Amino acid sequence: MSTDVTAPNPAPAPPGGSGKAGADGLARLMLDGLRRNMRQYGMLIALGVIVALFAVWTSGDLLLPRNVSNLVLQNSYILILAIGMMIVIIAGHIDLSVGSITAFVGGVAAVLMVEHDIPWPLAVLLCLAIGAAAGAAQGFLIAYAGMPSFIVTLAGMLVFRGLTEVFLKGQTLGPFPEGLQKVANGFLPEVGPDTNYHNLTLLLGLVLVAAVIWQEVRDRRRQQEYSLEVPPAKLFAVKLAALTAAVLVFTLLLASYKGAPVVLLILAALLVGFGYLMRNAVVGRHVYAIGGNLPAAKLSGVKDKKVTFLVFLNMGMLAALAGLVFAARFNAASPKAGLNFELEAIAASFIGGASMSGGVGTVLGAIIGGLVLGVLNNGMNLVGIGTDWQQVIKGLVLLAAVGFDVWNKRKVGS
Repeated sequence: MSTDVTAPNPAPAPPGGSGKAGADGLARLMLDGLRRNMRQYGMLIALGVIVALFAVWTSGDLLLPRNVSNLVLQNSYILILAIGMMIVIIAGHIDLSVGSITAFVGGVAAVLMVEHDIPWPLAVLLCLAIGAAAGAAQGFLIAYAGMPSFIVTLAGMLVFRGLTEVFLKGQTLGPFPEGLQKVANGFLPEVGPDTNYHNLTLLLGLVLVAAVIWQEVRDRRRQQEYSLEVPPAKLFAVKLAALTAAVLVFTLLLASYKGAPVVLLILAALLVGFGYLMRNAVVGRHVYAIGGNLPAAKLSGVKDKKVTFLVFLNMGMLAALAGLVFAARFNAASPKAGLNFELEAIAASFIGGASMSGGVGTVLGAIIGGLVLGVLNNGMNLVGIGTDWQQVIKGLVLLAAVGFDVWNKRKVGS
């Protein structure tokens, strides 16, 4: 007697497939994730490509430890301004006066410390208060008097540039106290045994890696809790690996020279503080609200005038900090200091993902945009490109960033 035997059903194929099929599936998954998160990853990828391009073009000189340290020091004041400018643009405004306020505060600092021998810590506090007052005056006219930010800050650009000439009497004034110079040009002290690396910088780098991973995982879980779209797990893992590698390489480069510059810690504190403020604090959400849809924000009870006032007060204080760092770095205050700084900060913000219509952007994006400009400047100087062509290239990069923003909006809208 014979029986019919039915062949068992084949086992289901593993989700990722095997061999070439699995690799193709992962590639498609990553491409889909990149398309959905193009705004978030676009400038990071662009920064990596620019760094790789100039690293090859300069035969590795771009990534020499000394050059990396100089890159941080040379762009510190622009990055400080870019953080404040990004917040201003998110709120739907613009500030053309920051370069002049930078020069004005540097001049006031020189008069206080050089001519009147005021201790530099006290002079720094006074200068930050002056910058905050300058920003508050402009913020009052914009928020409560209803004047356009473009006109108010354009007038401020002229006023503070003229006041700089008045305070400095058309002359360069210096030098600054050694303590303030160390803030702008100094490095963290050496501690621990001799390891051929700067131990404190290595420790800070490891702490930063742990903090980055914790923050990314935490943000992903929170987005999942609110049923928001998150990148695929494999793409998220690739992102974490790339961030970790970038931080470790940057840390090793700094640690193999003199260690982390003091001003880098200031930038890190600003990035963490304002990043948290814009992501988690009520006032940060209100800034996004008034920039994204002002009528809706008003109907929701957002005090738009107060928020706008605070945004410009903050911008003035950050401009004052940038002025102090700039003056201390060059050990002198000059009437011509800060020229075109406002344009650099605005360009960094738009390259970093800000939108002309407001309501879009991140503090980290401002830092990335500033680094893109800084690497471009540094790389083009190393390969001997003239300043004329440098301006052309930076203008094209800015145009490409804004064009990408317009294209991305149309794609999302369609």
